Amino acid sequence: MIDVLFVILPETLLLDLAGPAEAFRLANQRLRQRGRAPAFALRFVGPQVHCATSIGVALAAVEPLPDSLSDRTWIVLLGQPSGAESALHRPLPRTWTRTRRWLSQVVQPRLGNGVRLLTVCAGALLAADAGLLANRRCTTHHEMLADLQRIAPAAQVLANRVFVEDGPVASSAGVTAGIDMALHLIAQTCGDALAAAVAQTMVVYLRRSSDDPQLSPLLAGRNHLHPAVHRVQSAVSEQPKRAWSLDAMAAVARVTPRHLSRLFAAHVGTTPRAYVEGIRVAHANDAIERGTATKQALSAAGFAGDRQWRRARQRASPG
Repeated sequence: MIDVLFVILPETLLLDLAGPAEAFRLANQRLRQRGRAPAFALRFVGPQVHCATSIGVALAAVEPLPDSLSDRTWIVLLGQPSGAESALHRPLPRTWTRTRRWLSQVVQPRLGNGVRLLTVCAGALLAADAGLLANRRCTTHHEMLADLQRIAPAAQVLANRVFVEDGPVASSAGVTAGIDMALHLIAQTCGDALAAAVAQTMVVYLRRSSDDPQLSPLLAGRNHLHPAVHRVQSAVSEQPKRAWSLDAMAAVARVTPRHLSRLFAAHVGTTPRAYVEGIRVAHANDAIERGTATKQALSAAGFAGDRQWRRARQRASPG
């Protein structure tokens, strides 16, 4: 499992914390439902045991900042109310300086060696103040971009980005963008289909930054809210080998075949048959890239043979 350490400081923006944490929790829930082990161990650490959040409610039983990190650890730095960030004021509070020292001494030496740094909103200011963003591409909330550049003059601060990845460091634009970043990381770790299922449960659109590659077929066409279409998409993604006739998909959607075709045209922009084919191509390609033998990968994805796969792949290609 990956240790996900949310660093809690006084006045932490509660949505910066709760949004990504819920995404990781739901990913674990979905994994258990599919008979798989959970992927994320959520922990909440900080320089003091009790902290009042941005909305006044207090968090208790916060763990101390650890002296060492496991081989698979993600550190998540969170924002504070706009204009109240400790990095913008002097003197610096002890909670900030203690955390900054911990980041420099414990986290920085491990970055890229099994440890990742994630920042939500103005959490990037704390990372910058600790020297963790020098010579890296990063972003933050649009109101804090100039402050981030001032604190980290050697960083390449990017505006108008939902989130930015640079090696072991990922930074998001703030507030709900932390959810987008979490979904992206869940997709990397657990697969696109599971990330899409989490996004559906959270009733959020899956978004990518402008630097990210084109959406995988497992994620494309999921930025709608129609439950019948989502049921079909999830079922096809989970069981690509099944004989997915239009009637079979309509039964999953609990609508008529004709109505399902209309729903796919309106919400996905393609036909149910083309969607199934694209999902099968994606599954086969992913398995082959992971080292699975081609014959085995094609069979598991629902293809009768190499020729059928190549034709389907050609039809799925945007060119």
